[in-house]
Amino acid sequence: MDTSSGDSPRKSGLIPQADKSSWRRHLVDQRLRMGDHEDRSDWLQRVLRVWLVERSDTVIGAYWPIKGEFDVLPALFRWQEAGREGDALEAPIQRGIGLPVMNPEDKTLKFHAWYPGCPMEPDAYSIPKPKGTEILVPTLLFVPCVGYGPGGYRLGYGGGFYDRTLAQLTPRPFTVGLGFANAFLPDLEPEPHDIPLDAILNENGVVWPLVMPSLGERD
Repeated sequence: MDTSSGDSPRKSGLIPQADKSSWRRHLVDQRLRMGDHEDRSDWLQRVLRVWLVERSDTVIGAYWPIKGEFDVLPALFRWQEAGREGDALEAPIQRGIGLPVMNPEDKTLKFHAWYPGCPMEPDAYSIPKPKGTEILVPTLLFVPCVGYGPGGYRLGYGGGFYDRTLAQLTPRPFTVGLGFANAFLPDLEPEPHDIPLDAILNENGVVWPLVMPSLGERD
């Protein structure tokens, strides 16, 4: 599988760094039109499950996928179930998955417990959110990437929700961006308020930080 397929913003004639709105429109449209979206998602599910094996977190914050984003929830449900099962040497581990719920006053996010079949309701942007479940404090936070660039920097939708939330969370969770390989933006430059992600994963493996071998390209 050629995981680098798809037009980059540079190939599409967009002006680097001058118009992030154009980048966002292009990348979301590209993601929605990907003919191999299912294959890429399957590979990223595998990458994520392997990556989680070495993590000791018991509470993970995630997101409800929109606009063709990678759906992280199946891998996290398997991670949660694996904790409940334990093994011959370890007792079962209670693991929690939280989805964001926006505070309308300060536009920050709290993470409420999610599980398959839990009550949901639309938020102000018509994105499903847990209804009436407990608040969790994640030590690991998966963040969707519209695009991502060198140095662990992420292009989001421009609302600033995660930036405001991370500025308030103490201790700050380990942050991991999730996206597809064709969302890489080589010309993305951080703004003064931007904080790099601790790691970024795509369907090829760990692409930030560059300290681990990836799973390699697939034909």
